[in-house]
Amino acid sequence: MLNKQGFDLWADNYDQTVQLSEESNLYPFAGYKKILNTIFNEVMQNPNSQVLDIGFGTGILTQKLYEHGQQIYGIDFSAKMIEIAQAKMPLANLIEFDFIEGLPEKLNGKKFDSIISTYALHHLTDERKMKFISDLLNLLNENGKIFIGDIAFKTRVDMENCREDSIDYWDPDEFYFVADEMVESLQALCRCEFHPMSHCGGVFVISN
Repeated sequence: MLNKQGFDLWADNYDQTVQLSEESNLYPFAGYKKILNTIFNEVMQNPNSQVLDIGFGTGILTQKLYEHGQQIYGIDFSAKMIEIAQAKMPLANLIEFDFIEGLPEKLNGKKFDSIISTYALHHLTDERKMKFISDLLNLLNENGKIFIGDIAFKTRVDMENCREDSIDYWDPDEFYFVADEMVESLQALCRCEFHPMSHCGGVFVISN
């Protein structure tokens, strides 16, 4: 798993790396564009809204939302990624913070219409995902939603099949989403739907 310094070094080539995997329909980024387009279209149902992006990277999705009038807050732990994203979105409120530690104090009292995260939360263990999502729910406005687009599998069997097919470059240090397990774990806390976008990716829609 890449650490903060690794992401700093990867920042300049990140978009190209994703594109190669997505175009080849390979783990881990198969379905990447479909995932981002789905989240973009959902967020844009609420124009000029408050949007929080968790782990925004170079700002590929966030920039499009910014350009269409959304008010952007973002969290990322890579100073280099923030530098790239801030240049694209000079008025965005971008915070350098490692979400593995939770949420920054700068978000205290803030409320958002949409909270989005793409290809970031798989760095959290399943237990920490649940705690983090619970914390994010407290930041939603009434009728607000969380959209998580990430490496995800409908069942654990599907994940194991992908791992076997991708064994040469599978990352054993990451904690991928298993949709049926996540939906069941969250059912007492909130509403959660999973929409598969490829054999190794999909979008979760979560709301209070």
